[in-house]
Amino acid sequence: MKVIQLHKNESKLIQKAATQNREAQHLLYELHAPKMLSVCRYYIKDVYQAEEVMLNGFFKVFKYLKSFKNEGSFEGWVRRIMVREAISYLRQQKQIEFAVEDQFLEHDSSNNINSNIEVAEIQLLIDSLPEGYKMVFVMYAIEGYKHQEIAELLKISEGTSKSQLFKARQLLQSKINELNNNSYGSN
Repeated sequence: MKVIQLHKNESKLIQKAATQNREAQHLLYELHAPKMLSVCRYYIKDVYQAEEVMLNGFFKVFKYLKSFKNEGSFEGWVRRIMVREAISYLRQQKQIEFAVEDQFLEHDSSNNINSNIEVAEIQLLIDSLPEGYKMVFVMYAIEGYKHQEIAELLKISEGTSKSQLFKARQLLQSKINELNNNSYGSN
């Protein structure tokens, strides 16, 4: 059996993929697809639609690969493309709605969720949020975007971003409390 050595140096693999080398593109895809599907899945409930968005995102990754300057991580660059692709998809589906509120309620923004909930249950809770809440929550709490960046990407005000995050956290906290109460009460 012949063992094919995978490229140890990702930057060389990226350079090859940028020259339309299909094998290098395939290796990059295989390397990053699981994480990027996860990113798309944060935003899109249906796994098949999330996979379609991811594939469209990879099409853009390979189309614009020559513009990657090796500044910062390649994974981060790909992740930003996936986030934008998911936002674009949701806009096309007209699934994004934001409550028009520029008033942000001051509140401790630390996560104070105490729970033994499984990851799959947390994903379901996030999926159950209204799309505007969900998108801002994922971008801020999971992806690490700042409110100013979220506002620019989603074409909303910074105050609306903060308000959506606050309400998403409140709603998640109440759903988690409800789950905890139900599970503790049934034991």
